Amino acid sequence: MINRVSKKLLGIVLILVTWACANAQSTLTSSNKSHSKPKNIILFIGDGMGPAHIKALRMFQDNPATPLEEPLVFDPYLVGSVNTNAADSKENITDSAASATAYASAQKSYNGAISVDLNAKPLRNLFEKARIAGKATGLVVTSQLTHATPAAFYAHIDDREKENAIADQLIDNRYEQMPLVDIALGGGLTFFQRHDRNILEEFSQLGFEIVNRKEQLQNATGQRLIGVFANKGLDKYWDRTINQPSLADMTKAALDKLTVLKPNGFVLIVEGSQIDWAAHANDVLGVISEMQDFERAAQVAIDYTKASKDTLMVITADHETGGLSIGAKTSGKHYQWNVDFLRQFSLTPAFIATKVLNSKAIIREVEQSMKIELSQAEKQSLKKVNLQDWDSIREKIAKIISQRSFTGWTTQGHTGGDVALYALGAGSERLRGHMDNTQVGDVLAEYVAE
Repeated sequence: MINRVSKKLLGIVLILVTWACANAQSTLTSSNKSHSKPKNIILFIGDGMGPAHIKALRMFQDNPATPLEEPLVFDPYLVGSVNTNAADSKENITDSAASATAYASAQKSYNGAISVDLNAKPLRNLFEKARIAGKATGLVVTSQLTHATPAAFYAHIDDREKENAIADQLIDNRYEQMPLVDIALGGGLTFFQRHDRNILEEFSQLGFEIVNRKEQLQNATGQRLIGVFANKGLDKYWDRTINQPSLADMTKAALDKLTVLKPNGFVLIVEGSQIDWAAHANDVLGVISEMQDFERAAQVAIDYTKASKDTLMVITADHETGGLSIGAKTSGKHYQWNVDFLRQFSLTPAFIATKVLNSKAIIREVEQSMKIELSQAEKQSLKKVNLQDWDSIREKIAKIISQRSFTGWTTQGHTGGDVALYALGAGSERLRGHMDNTQVGDVLAEYVAE
């Protein structure tokens, strides 16, 4: 009898303990979820940035005196990878527009689509969701602000090439009578000051401060800010003058403004736009230049996120560009990437090409800039270049640099390889493993709406 009672009491105790533990775990989980809900979201997109682009910067910056390769500032926060495939089975490798649409609207679309669906119908994008939630918004890019990636976060256009119409939407798309974007920093003067419309003047009339030089950016006092620092894209990071800000300069300015603009938080999109442009040109020095710009901006945002209890930072890419390989066999046996050759440069082929365009002395300019003596075969190939064609000059210089450094490329377009996913800060536990770009977009949209 006593044994039966004891067993019964023991069973009741076990049930109560189990219930208490479960209730405590539920409370703890709920508390953790509440604590980890981000108020602010910072999304970094390295346009065209595949694993080899990241590796190239890591090797370029490595200290050869140390036994291990020094990590990049975002390496500790690697959490997974992202599938970037486009919706169209006939063109399943994405472009920037379709991929940015996936991040901004959490839906697949066709290449060239700017936050519209497969039938070119508007999709609610991240800045519209942020506005509804009472959040501030910011864009920081090294391309023109009307380029595909930034455009997807504020515009709805059936074709990414309609940049005048995209520029119009930067000011015309509004919530509660104000533009969707509070801070916009990048290039694109050509599209904002036109014979038919002066969009910058219209922004000024709405109370936005307008800046066009680095010094003005650093001294800006306005709550809302438009900075346009080039006719189209900014110069490459290595080639910029003192009048053009770095991506880090623009990121810091945006964070400073957004932090005080609205108490409900903000959404900031930062794009290393010209990683992609350099890779399209098969220009490894351009890639490294733009990757450095991207990493240094990421450091600014990482420091901000770590100091904040309610900020989520995500770093990823829209796709890989160029089919970049670290090492390429040209003749004989080469298991090497000649990074020492690359380290002697402080300017990119884009800058060297401009010098050639002005002087027409291609061999002299290349030898002086590269600090080498060209081979007879290289000289002969340079002599065949059209000295009136900047793109041809840059492409030929970049090709010589790739050959001498054993850098390989499979294409001047995009590839379908997965891209890296990094995340830190509040709510970053939702971003783990292999994800589709629309799933990343879903997480961002849910956090903005909460």
